[in-house]
Amino acid sequence: MNFRHKYIFSALLASLVLGSTSSCDDSFLDRNPLHAISGATFWKTQTDVEMALVGVYRRLQSNLFGLRRAHLDGYSDNAYDRHQQIGFQNLTIGITNPSNVPTVLYNDPYAGIAACNYFLENVGSVTTVPQATADIYVAEARFLRAMFYFELVQFFGDVILYKTAPKTAEDAKIAKSPKADVLAFVVEDLDYAISKLPATAYAGHAVKASAQMLKARIRLYQKNWADAAALTGAIISANTFSIYQGGYANLFLQTTQQGNPEIIFSTKYLAPNNPQGGEGMLVEIGWYGGNQPYKNLVDEYETTSGKMITDASSGFDPANPYDKRDPRLKMTILVPGDKYVNPDGSTFVTTDPVLTGFTQKKYMDTSKLPWDRSKITVTDMNIVHMRYAEVLLAYAEAKNEVSGPDASIYEALDKIRSRTGVNMPPVDQTLYNSKDLLREFIRHERRIELAMEGHRYFDLKRWGIMAAKLAGVKNPAGVTLSFGEKNNVLPFPQAEVDKNKSLIQNEGY
Repeated sequence: MNFRHKYIFSALLASLVLGSTSSCDDSFLDRNPLHAISGATFWKTQTDVEMALVGVYRRLQSNLFGLRRAHLDGYSDNAYDRHQQIGFQNLTIGITNPSNVPTVLYNDPYAGIAACNYFLENVGSVTTVPQATADIYVAEARFLRAMFYFELVQFFGDVILYKTAPKTAEDAKIAKSPKADVLAFVVEDLDYAISKLPATAYAGHAVKASAQMLKARIRLYQKNWADAAALTGAIISANTFSIYQGGYANLFLQTTQQGNPEIIFSTKYLAPNNPQGGEGMLVEIGWYGGNQPYKNLVDEYETTSGKMITDASSGFDPANPYDKRDPRLKMTILVPGDKYVNPDGSTFVTTDPVLTGFTQKKYMDTSKLPWDRSKITVTDMNIVHMRYAEVLLAYAEAKNEVSGPDASIYEALDKIRSRTGVNMPPVDQTLYNSKDLLREFIRHERRIELAMEGHRYFDLKRWGIMAAKLAGVKNPAGVTLSFGEKNNVLPFPQAEVDKNKSLIQNEGY
């Protein structure tokens, strides 16, 4: 943990910008923020507890849990991190060491864990909160703690496990725990969350399906296909969530995210008092063109016939390469020939050269053109972490690994492909008729549906194909991408190893 101040957990309520509320309803995360809270007078009422819980949720607004989640695709074969917003350029060409690993990958999850532990250790002191309500608050914090820990495990493998907040900075200097032990602890948190969170639609707080889907991700990571299929199957059977039929692109715009039946969990923002912060996605990705997809990703999109562009019968026209393609292509990526049009009719042009030929379109709200710094306070699209399409994809993947192709798998995939405005043909069951062939198609469909949402890096690692996929891509400088992680884990930032002598650096670094 990064102890730049005395300790993160003891300063949490004074250092975080928290939200105010008067009752535990679905809107309290959207309330305008307070600037500070006095620890001496805190933890007295239910309102205090709710404000503290908002503070825990607000840890999601930093870097890769917030507006820069999409940049995680820049650490894969999907995109190029044009302006080093996260620092992935060297990592994608195999230059990975304790001095250049992005510190946010380590510090931000631990700051979130500290916030969760602080909340969990204090919430019980407020005796006026009804027990059933307190149980839900605790379940939300434990879900978030599980989310932060799983992120750490996926990046670093074995990590330090703080089940409770260290009392002093010295107490925090302990050795890492095996990832199996960390994940066992995470699953305990999620089992509790699943048992206590409401089985309702998502409205800003974690719900039962949020915890079920996170646990399913862990089971996919562990290759526990049966559990993953059961967890995602339970979400499907509950019939609480569904594919949003109001437009694929609209899933990522603030005006259509509220009450959206597809969104299961997200990082929330609210303009003008709680926008994305910094320069916001509209400036970083829109104005600067900071997240630039590779042609390798563009070529993955099928034609409207439902066939890959390498298939001679697909109808692909090299002279018009972006026509008659899966509609999700132009909803995700701004391709050559397409443009953003300003309110005055002029063409909006990025301030920096587009080195790959493409820029990200997903999350770009063109109603706010022209994007400029004076409008940063209106950049408040929520960052979608989990949605029903991922549930269907995870179910399809896990069920195929358990027992091979069946009708339920094709049905799950076709629900995604038949979305209004996408209307892609059903999966060709005669072509993808074996476990191996269907596995490849599921991976293809997952890449397309979830492109530029921050999933690809983790997917390639858990499938064990990161090196092979990167080797097929060159960056704008003409350098072939290379997987630079030893044993599939990143090194700990050198500053953390220097501060904590009990933290042994990962092997090979």
